[in-house]
Amino acid sequence: MVEANGVGIAYRTYGPVDGAVDGAVDSAVDGPVDAAPLILLHGLGDGMAGWDGVAGRLAADRHAYALDLRGHGASDWPGDYGLELMRDDVLAFLDLLSLGPVDVIGHSMGGVVAYLLAAERPGRVRTLVLEDVPPPVPRDPPPLVRPEEPLSFDWVMVEAIRPQIDHPDPAWLERLGRITARTLVIGGGPDSHIPQDRVAEMARRIPGAAHVTIPAGHLVHENAPDAFVREVAAFLG
Repeated sequence: MVEANGVGIAYRTYGPVDGAVDGAVDSAVDGPVDAAPLILLHGLGDGMAGWDGVAGRLAADRHAYALDLRGHGASDWPGDYGLELMRDDVLAFLDLLSLGPVDVIGHSMGGVVAYLLAAERPGRVRTLVLEDVPPPVPRDPPPLVRPEEPLSFDWVMVEAIRPQIDHPDPAWLERLGRITARTLVIGGGPDSHIPQDRVAEMARRIPGAAHVTIPAGHLVHENAPDAFVREVAAFLG
């Protein structure tokens, strides 16, 4: 764990042993490090472990860093939440570990954090992959219902973040045009709860973005890991 932006951020790393940061390698393999570092940002209520099925294969020639964003998992639950705060946490994390430029993969809410990062600091993000992420336009989802079982995330965080996703800052839509990173937008197809025309709109809004559909539902990297790795590895390469 590191303290980034005043918050303890837990993370795990994948990739070659040589050059590992602070002995934090979780799933390491021997080999050279040739590519830019890879940052993995999870969705709402998920965590860094959700990337285990694909991260090792994406990190064959690089170091990959999967973070628990604030309010999730082993990271701090400070009670102060916002998508731009999460973006700033990631920026502070990159600074602390002297990483950059980086490649970033963001799923769902993590994709929002990823595009906010790429728009705010274009020079820090080389390549961007957005997995089943809608553009920042208003939506009317079902009401929030707190699950009864114990949670691995702070419910206060959900109550703060969901309104930002449902009714985002209008400036975020305009800022998509600032993104200079090579961008791949992946849709989950008809089984996803995210309207796929919105995913396609996201691709149109980002200059030069590519768009593919992997019909696996919202959790593409978990439900279709082989197809996800194939598309992402080819794009990153």
